[in-house]
Amino acid sequence: MGRTMTTRFDVAEHLRTPEEMAAYLEACFEEAQGDATFIAKALGDIARAKGMAQVARDAGLSRESLYKALSGERSPGFDTILRVVGALGLALHAKVPQKPGSRRSITRARAPKRRAA
Repeated sequence: MGRTMTTRFDVAEHLRTPEEMAAYLEACFEEAQGDATFIAKALGDIARAKGMAQVARDAGLSRESLYKALSGERSPGFDTILRVVGALGLALHAKVPQKPGSRRSITRARAPKRRAA
């Protein structure tokens, strides 16, 4: 049997549009389970896809400090996260999590029916 050749997967090479970047970050929020370093690493992936030097300039940080903050080895301050998210052209949103087994989330609740006149 021959040897199988593999290559290293780099998600940053596959994040091409703002929509893909937002979807990736949203998926990471769901998987993180409160792990801030996981989210920092995900933001680092997106920053590398967009260009770390440009993101650092837009966030008002040095490139080196941005690499350290988003390495996934430590948890950056929330102010850094907000600056990076803004520099990436993304926004954070809060939502009520859907309970397991519920038929609809609060964000999809129907408007009250209008009475006939």
